[in-house]
Amino acid sequence: MTDLTKIPCTIVTGFLGAGKTTLVRNLLQNAGGRRLAVLVNEFGDIGFDGSFIEGCGIEGCSEDDIVELANGCICCTVADDFVPALNKLLDRPNPPEHIIIETSGLALPKPLVTAFNWPSIRSRVTVDGVIAVVDGPAVAAGFFADDPEALAAQRAADSSVEHDNPLEEVFEDQILCADLILLNKADLMSADDKARVRQDIAAHLPRSVKIVETDHSGVEPALILGLKAAVEGDLSARPSHHDGEEGHDHDDFDSIAIPVGTVASAEALALRVGKAAEADGVLRIKGFVPVEGRPMRLVVQGVGRRIAHHYDRPWTPGEDRQGRLVVIGLKGFDRASVEQALAG
Repeated sequence: MTDLTKIPCTIVTGFLGAGKTTLVRNLLQNAGGRRLAVLVNEFGDIGFDGSFIEGCGIEGCSEDDIVELANGCICCTVADDFVPALNKLLDRPNPPEHIIIETSGLALPKPLVTAFNWPSIRSRVTVDGVIAVVDGPAVAAGFFADDPEALAAQRAADSSVEHDNPLEEVFEDQILCADLILLNKADLMSADDKARVRQDIAAHLPRSVKIVETDHSGVEPALILGLKAAVEGDLSARPSHHDGEEGHDHDDFDSIAIPVGTVASAEALALRVGKAAEADGVLRIKGFVPVEGRPMRLVVQGVGRRIAHHYDRPWTPGEDRQGRLVVIGLKGFDRASVEQALAG
């Protein structure tokens, strides 16, 4: 089969809390009649991000169009999870015209792209493009120290730093594989910060990749879908920290899911989440909870010191109104402090 007869797939990658799920929702809401399907992968004990898409009320989007992979990192489980799930979508009587794959924030995109050369799927699908969503304010704040000399100096000065920062490597691998980079949350950045982050990202790229500034991952679908990059045949142009390795593991990360009952108000919950986010080693907190006297579900996201919350949809009749918060952190993060803070 030629690339013209293969079903195109767009891989959406990006670090924790960058805005990947918001981008996928925007694409679904503006599909323009095109049949889209989504494979969503999340790192954690519950499939949180998939719940933002399933049953979301988007016209033309059914539960059959959403496939959630919650058994582990998608780039580490291609044989057991990803390839079978992709084949299931392709074997439908009315297969999708385009497939969007949202990876977890900890996934490396290149091993996933490599899987598209597997015999069972290589004649049926092609990677139309890899989109990297970047949390602009986080990078501007220095969450990733990209200067190797500065890293060496930091390791020498801090006895607790015994290895390279794995988060930095994940971030770099994501932008190195990208065909398009979305500098998201640009509305929260100054002009100087945006210019500096653009320069820092460009300094890592061995080839020309367009960087587009976005607010709330808002972008025209025509800019994302239809790149025709055939990425699986262009792997040599996309270097990775893990080239030549069999794979990678996530021993550097942990996650826990914490049940949360009805809260008095959104503001009260935000204070609890903010306190929990300050615990040593915590990277991200996300989830949804019921609020007293409110018919809608409250969604909360916490990355660093930024805590955001909004009501996304009404609780459905008979639905268990039990809140759940997923906490993702470095291996050995202070779970006791997190649980105490979220308990109120």
